[in-house]
Amino acid sequence: MPDHDPNLNPTHSKTTGLPRKRFYRARAHSNPLSDSHFPVPISPAQFDYSLHFPGFSDRSQKIEFADVGCGFGGLLIALAPLFPATLMVGMELRDKVTEYVKERILALRASNPGHYHNASVVRTNSMKYIPNYFHKGQLTKMFFLFPDPHFKEKNHRRRVISPHLLDEYAYVLTVGGIIYTITDVEELGVWMKACLEEHPLFEAVAATELQADPVVELLSTATEEGQKVARNGGETFTAVYRRIQAPPSS
Repeated sequence: MPDHDPNLNPTHSKTTGLPRKRFYRARAHSNPLSDSHFPVPISPAQFDYSLHFPGFSDRSQKIEFADVGCGFGGLLIALAPLFPATLMVGMELRDKVTEYVKERILALRASNPGHYHNASVVRTNSMKYIPNYFHKGQLTKMFFLFPDPHFKEKNHRRRVISPHLLDEYAYVLTVGGIIYTITDVEELGVWMKACLEEHPLFEAVAATELQADPVVELLSTATEEGQKVARNGGETFTAVYRRIQAPPSS
């Protein structure tokens, strides 16, 4: 993601320099089980950080936050200044939306020198390729904000939170790492909480800890989806769980 002058791009606002969403609109969701064509690193060691984080010279530093299905990047933009020394990446399947987030970050870097160099985005299918991007125990936070509910029972296997996928998330999360989920669909909220509750490598984060966590408020305020739910007076359902040590085998 090399720096550039966003004002030279007709798809950007001439006043703010930020990309205009109307040029990057796409379908609300994509089928995560379909085949898409984009480059995927063979292993985390092949993921080229220099293309994403030009402001960080310490190549031993690793990505710690992953926003899965990052949409238009609202959470990334909110998290980047809160955790300026932490590398974070959004993972998005839709090509136009990924391009929007990329241009948004580049524009913010250009208008705020020295800031937002810790955030980036990749177009990928996280349901298939999470282990291709992150080493075992690498991540400290993972976010799943307003994912596709896939209402039909036959499509529940497409849900981004499932017992099988939690195995992979547990693999890339460090012990003590946290998964944040939120939805405005009660049935999906119950599903995600049940999956996390029943998994042996996750436990619910205590309410007192959630109240002190500055990230929790962002779950419902930082994204376009969350803001829409708030405007409409809708209800949200949150589940926040910590990765724990594997119990001793019998």
